[in-house]
Amino acid sequence: MSDGLNDARAIRVAEIMTDFRNLQYYLSQLRVTPTAEEYYLEGYSLLRQCTSEAQAILDAPFSAATTSPGGDAEREKAQLKSIIVDAAVRRFQCQRAYLRAHAGLRWMNSRNSILRGQKQNASHLNALRAADSTLRMELLSITDEHVENTLRCQDAAQGKWLAEDPTLPQIQQILMSR
Repeated sequence: MSDGLNDARAIRVAEIMTDFRNLQYYLSQLRVTPTAEEYYLEGYSLLRQCTSEAQAILDAPFSAATTSPGGDAEREKAQLKSIIVDAAVRRFQCQRAYLRAHAGLRWMNSRNSILRGQKQNASHLNALRAADSTLRMELLSITDEHVENTLRCQDAAQGKWLAEDPTLPQIQQILMSR
């Protein structure tokens, strides 16, 4: 017998997919134009990697059950639960890419503020090293736990129904199996 929560599940799918779409939009709008000398610097490489990750998430096939519920509430329940898991995993991946890209943009802005349109020279070396170090430290802080916490806190603050969202260990297991 169905538990009567399929409407809540359908709303949750829409919420997760809206977040996913917003993250994808942000990541698709990243446009940086480093010089030839800067192209392989850590921050610029990171930004390219984040946009590639976002595209790969979009290109990945849908992995939830795709059988037609045909009016059967139990089949609909199973399908919605499966969609919630797939969508939540994708949103998690995009959130991680978003947080990393945001760190890369802060690095780029810091670098630009240090150089102020000048070519890099010895007088900039210590400040640029500090910016690189800050980027590395920030990236180390973007753990799976941190990513999951940012999503859960945001969802909880908005009063969203989270009862059937996958846990972090479930998300990690799914990602390792892909």
